[in-house]
Amino acid sequence: MVRVTGCPARYDDQLGYWIVDDPVLAREVLLDPQTFRPDNAVLAHTPLSVKALRVLSGVGFALPPTLANNAGESHRPIRAAVARFFSPARVAAAEPLTRELNAARVTAASKALADGHEVDLVQAIAAEPPALVVLHLLGLTNVDVPALKAWSLDSLELFWGWPDEDRQLELAHSAAEFYAWLRARTTAARKAPGDDLFGVLVGLGLTDEEVCAVGYFLLIAGQETTTQLISTAFQRYLDDPGTTVEQVLQEASSVPTWRRVTAHRTTLGTTDLPAGTPVLLGLTGHGGPADLAFGLGIHRCLGAGLARLETQVALDCARRLLTGVRLLEPPPMIDLLSFRAPKRLMVTSRPQAAGRH
Repeated sequence: MVRVTGCPARYDDQLGYWIVDDPVLAREVLLDPQTFRPDNAVLAHTPLSVKALRVLSGVGFALPPTLANNAGESHRPIRAAVARFFSPARVAAAEPLTRELNAARVTAASKALADGHEVDLVQAIAAEPPALVVLHLLGLTNVDVPALKAWSLDSLELFWGWPDEDRQLELAHSAAEFYAWLRARTTAARKAPGDDLFGVLVGLGLTDEEVCAVGYFLLIAGQETTTQLISTAFQRYLDDPGTTVEQVLQEASSVPTWRRVTAHRTTLGTTDLPAGTPVLLGLTGHGGPADLAFGLGIHRCLGAGLARLETQVALDCARRLLTGVRLLEPPPMIDLLSFRAPKRLMVTSRPQAAGRH
């Protein structure tokens, strides 16, 4: 999106949102959740078809207010319970595992390149470590990571994409499968409470629907957005080896926008907005600070520190590999309302660097 100087908010007919790209105004919106509510944060951008809704209702799919879409009294205790999994001490303690996972994948990718193979840096390096690390932090075991990755991408497309009815139906089946898995984990936690994510949420007194809602988006946001941030960092490093994590967050974060809706008539800058106005905030790429990429206030991303750590570690581990490869094609993109990153980064060794891999 292009920032319009002197225009605090502009209506986009195609998207159906008032666009706020000014980082100062975006900050104001994020810090006033009573006026600019998060009620629409996880609603499907493209209205779901009857067929898709039937598939979801078949597994009792529901997303009551819990974290990102909650401005009520229940938000604080839920957030506090989840935040303990991402404390600075726990994140710091996860760094050795993060380095081990990345180093192993970089070694494997380097060998494949040395053997003359083409490598997709997204799948080879960026995809799985964030999932394995967040599952470790949340105390979750026996999770099919490839399935989690597929469920995550499908759910992002379902809720933030522009799928037609046929595609919606495919995505709804995937989301229903994910939700059924969450239901099973919740049921198991009720029978044998533990200290993992589901055990803690059950112990908090949440309903099954609330537990599943927290798990649904936490297990997506806790790893897939970091995979996408790492993928973007790799892409930008290939163009400019001086690229830093902070620059990526400031200029091209994997979560470039986020949604809010006005609770009542209000004024944003010099623009009057009636109650119920959907607003789309530009979080990155408009001259604001890197930290804005994670949001602000009571809904700031709980995994901000973890995402920074994992992206820095991934760059550190892959730096030598990245300087010795070249892209084979312009990368196809994940390009959704609030998520943007390369789908693939197909590379091969540069001829002059072939002997070093």
